Amino acid sequence: MREKEYNRAATVQYAKTWALARNPKYLNFDPYGGDCTNFASQCIYAGSGVMNYSYVNGWYYNSGYDKSPSWTGVMFLYNFLTNNKGVGPYGEASDKASMQLGDLIQLGDATGRFYHSLIVCGFEGDDILICCHTYDSYMRPLSTYYYDRIRFVHIKGVRYY
Repeated sequence: MREKEYNRAATVQYAKTWALARNPKYLNFDPYGGDCTNFASQCIYAGSGVMNYSYVNGWYYNSGYDKSPSWTGVMFLYNFLTNNKGVGPYGEASDKASMQLGDLIQLGDATGRFYHSLIVCGFEGDDILICCHTYDSYMRPLSTYYYDRIRFVHIKGVRYY
């Protein structure tokens, strides 16, 4: 297995291009509970170029009905990125100070359930600017969100064959 850098510029470019629209190559999951993690996965794929087709623990999208749970599920995407030892992007739980362009942020409630995925697309002073779907946002300051819990995932690289 080989390794390459995660293309943060491509991730951010994709996020900015599609933050307020929908790429017709992908099903819009808004009617099925939200499109935020589907959008985050699209962005991460734009920067990685590699999917992981492992049936149980993979991360892939072929169609709206042929995809891994990690492509559209908040918890599943976090688990994939932080536990992936195979092909595709991988990362680690991190903190706000370690965030870089193209990294992932997830918001949660007081019970510990995480419900929203955001892509880091810029910085303004001490604030992080994000792009996301469901509540479509383009370069929105993280400080304008209300949440009980937050977690940060720094994407370290991409593995491929």
